[in-house]
Amino acid sequence: MNLDQAYSPDAFRQQGHALIDLLADHLQRAQTGTQPTINYIEPDKALTYWQTDFEQPIQSDPLPLFTDMIERSIHVHNPRFMGHQIAPPLPLSALTGVLTGLLSQGMGVYEMGMTANALERIVTQWLAQKLNLGAEAGGLLTSGGTLANLTALLTARAIVGGTPDSDHNVWEDGTTNRLAIMVSGEAHYCVDRAARIMGLGSAGIIKIPVNERYQMRTELMDDYLEQAKADGLTVFAVVGSACSTSTGSYDDLTAIADFCTRHNLWFHADGAHGGVAALSDTYRHLVQGIDRADSVVIDFHKMMMIPALTTAVLYRRDADAYRTFQQRAQYLWTDADAKDWFNSGKRTFECTKLMMSAKIYAILHTYGERIFTEYIDTVYGLARRFAGQIRNRPTLELAIEPESNIVCFRHVGDGSDTPAYLNERNAQIRQKLLQDGRFYIVQTTLNGQLWLRVSLMNSFTTDAQLSELLDDITACI
Repeated sequence: MNLDQAYSPDAFRQQGHALIDLLADHLQRAQTGTQPTINYIEPDKALTYWQTDFEQPIQSDPLPLFTDMIERSIHVHNPRFMGHQIAPPLPLSALTGVLTGLLSQGMGVYEMGMTANALERIVTQWLAQKLNLGAEAGGLLTSGGTLANLTALLTARAIVGGTPDSDHNVWEDGTTNRLAIMVSGEAHYCVDRAARIMGLGSAGIIKIPVNERYQMRTELMDDYLEQAKADGLTVFAVVGSACSTSTGSYDDLTAIADFCTRHNLWFHADGAHGGVAALSDTYRHLVQGIDRADSVVIDFHKMMMIPALTTAVLYRRDADAYRTFQQRAQYLWTDADAKDWFNSGKRTFECTKLMMSAKIYAILHTYGERIFTEYIDTVYGLARRFAGQIRNRPTLELAIEPESNIVCFRHVGDGSDTPAYLNERNAQIRQKLLQDGRFYIVQTTLNGQLWLRVSLMNSFTTDAQLSELLDDITACI
């Protein structure tokens, strides 16, 4: 096949129709639960399979390959997918992905992303206003929570380090200060990773203990701050979880905001999973105080039905975003110091960035923001009903009452087994479910104890299917 054939519009039309038909059939089977959630095979066997496939003669028809990739992937649209925090993408967002994939707009400089940069401006300002961050708020999109949290914390460090016109500018001069951030003991590992990338080291990640609901004990923050100062550390930011990954618990954001105000610290809210509760009248109270954050991150691929990865970094003062990176690239920007929203490469790690905003904008344009509210209310409500089912089964134990759509529980039998045996038993239950493939759940460790963990990401999951899961767990014993 030559380049003319590979770029053929007619071939693209034919293959595109075939692929959409294939995906539509997959979507239908997945939603009705007529296929396994996961066809699990061991890593080495998976690698061997694809290595063998790679060595086969070239095939001009890609459809068999697409079919194989579907069958050998986890099916997030199956209502029995209850594992990781990946929402089943709306079909419209996947279709928009085909569009943006073919257009391939780089976005770093305005003329390579004229539409994409404008849509990103609209989408981020819309979300910032839904969080009540204020008239000066805005932000940007980036590739996932790790980059988003790192971007926000770099901004915080840049501002602590001084303005570009001051005698000390972190971007230009670096820092010899022993800097630190304060986080919940249950904060997502990407916050820890971001801090280490910034060179803070273990000592620069001050973990505040959590209470029995795995929320930051904010009453301890003053003591930990004083100890940090005594240890020669300069705390510049506090990270609040909205919500935590393991249990879905929300920190007291108002108390954290008050603390940051008293001590002139940057307040960063990691709302990657649960920040979108602000879009729900029923659950908005969970993020009370988030409007006082200096920066917030929210993953669209977790709770807003967008394919991975798309994350918003929002600032209460949009101008703060220009303090993160201060490079000069004459071939890209005529004025490197101008705070122009339309050259997104000035504010993100990515220069050639995906046209992420189009998927979000297409959903808002087609369905309106109400579809996000409906989704949040559905899966958060489902978690509360699931917790009720667990409480009604005497051989099961609930870790805590869920605040979000994450539920942690375990099989305890008659309560006479040792903690070590309970850990082993629940690990075996999880492994049996994985091998069976009908349900997909994960596990987590809380206070040294292993718990089964369910993230109810699919709005089509039913109470009856959750009851089936509990039946299957009991049958594993």
